[in-house]
Amino acid sequence: MPRKGMRSICFNSKTASFSISRHSSPARTSVSIGTPRRSFSDSMIDQSIEAATALITKWNPETSAYAKVTSLFYESKKEAMQFIKCVNDLQKSMHAMVSEDSTSEKLVQAQNLMQLAMKRLQKEFYQILSMNRAHLDPESVSARSSRASARSSTSDYDDDGDEEVRNAGDSIDEVEEVSSIAMSDLRSIAECMISSGYAKECISIYKIIRKSIVDEGIYRLGVEKLSSSQINKMDWEVLDRRIRDWLEAVKISMTILFNGERILCDHVFAGSDSIRESCFTEISKEGATLLFGFPELVAKSKKNSPEKMFRVLDMYTAISNNWMEIDSIFASESTLTVRSQALTSLVKLSDSVRSMLSEFESTIQKDSSKSRIHGGGVHPLTLHAMSYLSLLADYSNILGDIFADWPPPPRSSLPESYFDSPHPDDSPSPAISMRVAWLILVLLCKLDGKAEHYKDVSLSYIFLCNNLQHVVSKVRTSNLQYILGEEWIARNEAKVKQFVANYERLLWGQVIASIPENPKAVISPAQAKEIFRKFNLTFEETRRKQSSFVVTDPKLRDEIKVSIATKLVQLYREFYDTHRPTLGGERNVGVFVRFAPEDVGNYLSDLFFGTTDSASTSVSSLSSSSHRRDSRSRA
Repeated sequence: MPRKGMRSICFNSKTASFSISRHSSPARTSVSIGTPRRSFSDSMIDQSIEAATALITKWNPETSAYAKVTSLFYESKKEAMQFIKCVNDLQKSMHAMVSEDSTSEKLVQAQNLMQLAMKRLQKEFYQILSMNRAHLDPESVSARSSRASARSSTSDYDDDGDEEVRNAGDSIDEVEEVSSIAMSDLRSIAECMISSGYAKECISIYKIIRKSIVDEGIYRLGVEKLSSSQINKMDWEVLDRRIRDWLEAVKISMTILFNGERILCDHVFAGSDSIRESCFTEISKEGATLLFGFPELVAKSKKNSPEKMFRVLDMYTAISNNWMEIDSIFASESTLTVRSQALTSLVKLSDSVRSMLSEFESTIQKDSSKSRIHGGGVHPLTLHAMSYLSLLADYSNILGDIFADWPPPPRSSLPESYFDSPHPDDSPSPAISMRVAWLILVLLCKLDGKAEHYKDVSLSYIFLCNNLQHVVSKVRTSNLQYILGEEWIARNEAKVKQFVANYERLLWGQVIASIPENPKAVISPAQAKEIFRKFNLTFEETRRKQSSFVVTDPKLRDEIKVSIATKLVQLYREFYDTHRPTLGGERNVGVFVRFAPEDVGNYLSDLFFGTTDSASTSVSSLSSSSHRRDSRSRA
């Protein structure tokens, strides 16, 4: 008849579940994992029970004050291994007795010994986990595993390496020895308890202690449970700090915290996939879900604006770059919710980026400022937009993923002439290239409208020239060059040159036209005087009109000066050298010939700094110096 009060805990390795029952026979041992049935002689059974009785009773904390305060595994590793062997032999004997006589007194005695042994091993398992928190922390476990892999990968090489390196390795090995011993002991105890049918007790202890370590690690990394309302109420500075903490937390969590916990769990419970996954899931699932849930809250918050996009992209990058580790560490079906949360955050972050970029485009289109920039300089909208886009280009790979399946921008709101794309219709450009090119087109179209606010058409060309040059320069000196390509840059540099040509034609064309196409042609002194007079008038008028003009790019400024000088100074010099002597010593010749060729060249060198007063002073002083030279030549 079954005896009352004896408990059996059965572990189902397929379902990772446990059942508890009470009956007289030691049935819990009959369902242990993978124990083969063997026939034992009575003498072998007696020997195993006798050996187990001696060692298990010695370490029974209820009957021995020494056993109560002393750790078996710390006191004597040899005796601890003997203890494990005795328990395993006792288990085999119990299997043999169950098959022969399930009501024998020896079986009852063995069952009682087994319960005492399991209590001892529970105590040892708890002590090793508790006392080695520092040596079994995820960082130590991860580092130990990495170095073990590194040693394994170099084991085939010659051992003629540097002695210093070898000594350093020995020092590291000494530091790792404690954690290695602890991990080995935990595995021995876990295998013994699970094979004896006490999986539930072993797993419960492990889960409680290790989960507290993971939860504490997540908290120390600055990751807390927050609600959407809490995120929305935060000042941006506070939220930005939390995002920065989260970025660091993801890095540490994936390389150390969860990776180390995965390694430890896999080692301790190497004998059972289901137990291993069950333990790791319960230990890490809550912390990992909390970690990867934060970006979703940020993505859905009301604080997102184009200026905040870069933090959102940082979070997207962090998850994307760690996706292989996420997929590997949380690979099981039981941790599917962690992978799903990380993927949901990626989707929400990408939606947020698209929304913010659309808002950025809308901000450009809605800019209604009509104020004219002094001297036709670079508009603040251009400065802001290109600074933003150049920073955005640093995330080109991530943006390529985000915009891969996003519809291209509509053409309807811009003139068809803006769509001279370098990409043929049958070879569309990457989505991110099209999107960035579109945003720049929106900006340039807006700038065209702002150029119309200038009453002086030549100044409007300087304005367009400055702004497009700034755009091209920003593209050339940032990662935008790789997104848009050399052909885009060349095409827009050609547009800058066209704006310059239009400016020169409108403003300096009259000055150049005042000099005959053939400056050396024979003409009368009276005709020469008239030509000099027209040149003086048109040159001074042009000087006054563009004295405040600005060209912000130094290289472009010099190029424009050289271009004007090449067309004007050489032509004027030939006319001057040919016809100035024909005026001879006429009185008041300075009234007719106010500028020598050198004066014109010197004046042109002062162009495009936007300083009206200095320009007036320069022209006045130049004409005075020309008059003095004429006076000296007459003398």
